[in-house]
Amino acid sequence: MKFTAYERSLQGTGASRRLRNAAKVPGIVYGAGDPKMIELDHNALFFALKREAFHSSILEMDLAGKVEKVLLRDFQMHAYKPIVMHVDFQRVDEATRLRKKVPLHFENEESSPAVKTDKCLVSHVQTELEIECLASQLPEFVTIDLSNLARNTSLHASDLKLPPGIKAVKRGTLNPVIVAVTTPKVEEEVAAPVVVAADKGKGKAKKNEKQNQK
Repeated sequence: MKFTAYERSLQGTGASRRLRNAAKVPGIVYGAGDPKMIELDHNALFFALKREAFHSSILEMDLAGKVEKVLLRDFQMHAYKPIVMHVDFQRVDEATRLRKKVPLHFENEESSPAVKTDKCLVSHVQTELEIECLASQLPEFVTIDLSNLARNTSLHASDLKLPPGIKAVKRGTLNPVIVAVTTPKVEEEVAAPVVVAADKGKGKAKKNEKQNQK
């Protein structure tokens, strides 16, 4: 994906506020050289941030007529308004080794034994995964095949089959659950016995009627 950025000379809270009032977003690009202050068109950036690939792929930034390869590293949103407050990019090249969270796409879930045969419920516990790889190998997303998912099993990070050159980032001995399978509970409906109470009032009424007749 390609986007356009513009050099920015003024810094500080006041300058950033004026930029936002002019529908611009202040930002910075760093790595492989001196950091540069930049600004971007707010609406273009706002809609770009809605695209999955903008978060997890190498981007081409056109800055002052020069195209640089960058990676989105961070952005800040307004606390309650749909306004992008700031954005950070990192310069990368093919030899840059990086860590980045990428989305997980799940496929073949409906054809797995857990769903098709046992009618189990499948929960996507994690929807993204932090990976380590070269910038040239960074995928937009990682596809997880669930066709072999079975009843009463869970898919952990260590079970994932990742493309060559890509590995999941480990946090000590933690091995987080990616997908969990739950067997639905079958509730049996037990009919409660119906107790018919005798109407004592009617019995008394009939008895009183006979006594009155006498």
